[in-house]
Amino acid sequence: MGDGTPRGGTDHGPVRDHENVTILRALVLAIILAGTLIGTATAATAAPVLTATPAAAAAAKKVPCSKAVRACVRLSTNQAWLLSDGEVVAGPVPISHGRNGFATPTGSFRVSFKNEDHVSSIYDQAMPYSVFFNGGIAFHQGSVRQKSHGCIHVPGASARKFFAELEPGDRVQVLP
Repeated sequence: MGDGTPRGGTDHGPVRDHENVTILRALVLAIILAGTLIGTATAATAAPVLTATPAAAAAAKKVPCSKAVRACVRLSTNQAWLLSDGEVVAGPVPISHGRNGFATPTGSFRVSFKNEDHVSSIYDQAMPYSVFFNGGIAFHQGSVRQKSHGCIHVPGASARKFFAELEPGDRVQVLP
């Protein structure tokens, strides 16, 4: 082309290209978030199905926390349980937790509040089915393949179960 623009191009330069890349990134993010909110499960995020013997299944459900808690987390095995009167209601379910520099605190806590459609004011990230138990630390729906900023990521169906079952004042125990 004699005018100096590339074939099929425009004379808008790098600013226009940056806008196009930004729009494309936003579209990809919207598609990913829509899949997460819909609760799309993959083999990596689906809750495990116990197919072992009854004895093996019973051993897998053995909870390492106090029977007085409603939710138990073991960070070292990336597992969580939901309990009622000391009996397992859900779990073990796969989880992920804080990445380097954003460790998930261990100890005993109480659920402070819940927010079904929470968006982090710090990270501007959707946190569906949030159950807060230690300041800004919460159980919420998220990828168990991706570490968090300290929260407990739980697969979609499990996040909905934790959200439905846990209430403010319920005890949560987080073990190393």
